[in-house]
Amino acid sequence: MAEDGDKDVSGDVSKDADKQAGKEAEEHESVWQRMERPARPPRAALTHDRIAEAAVAIADAEGIDAVSMRRLAERLGVATMGLYRYVRGKDEVIELMLDAVIGREAQVELAADWRATLREAAWGLRAVLLRHPWIVRISTWSGPLTPQLVGRLDGLLASLDHLDLDADTRMVVVGTVSAYVNGAVSTDIGLVDRMRNEGVSEMNELRRLYASRMTWLLDSGRYPAFKRYIREGVRKDESEWRFELGLECVLDGIAARLGI
Repeated sequence: MAEDGDKDVSGDVSKDADKQAGKEAEEHESVWQRMERPARPPRAALTHDRIAEAAVAIADAEGIDAVSMRRLAERLGVATMGLYRYVRGKDEVIELMLDAVIGREAQVELAADWRATLREAAWGLRAVLLRHPWIVRISTWSGPLTPQLVGRLDGLLASLDHLDLDADTRMVVVGTVSAYVNGAVSTDIGLVDRMRNEGVSEMNELRRLYASRMTWLLDSGRYPAFKRYIREGVRKDESEWRFELGLECVLDGIAARLGI
């Protein structure tokens, strides 16, 4: 018991701790959690879907760096501060963008077997990344916990449920295929960027620009295997063929290693 004149501070300390915990929880709360709260009366004709749609349009046309809160507000015809009633900043805008694109363009269709499901999902993801190259550039495909991204992952994992694999192995299988897609598409996107930077639209034009550099490398005699590929390869420009062969090798490797 506190003596006369003394103040029992235990209650205040407990309240402060609860307040701090509540503040930390609020700071780490996602935009998706806030969206599920009871709706408040709208202050403007604006929605999270409209924000995502406008941001995706900017990024598709000009790249992810062009997406800013100010630019987005201008496109939507609202005050910049008005956006902060819906999102806390660009990171949450990117989450909305990713979720919208995946929900619209990359849903998983469960096929008869795991291999067919992962194969179709890989081709679907490739198409999405080529249409929206900014997704690869921000390197956050597997990061944000958005409903559509987690839903896609859930579907891919579910396609492996009937196999005798533990949970960790199933995640490795899905992650391996996704990593292959991201790597293969990154190469294609990088080539497109190089062509754009050089002001050419055809691979043969790019080869002419780099002919002297290539000749110097090949004539050095230090890279015989690469020289043989350059001289003998006939499918250098067939990106879909390369992707298909690489994907089949990945799936064959998974099947052989795990006996599935």
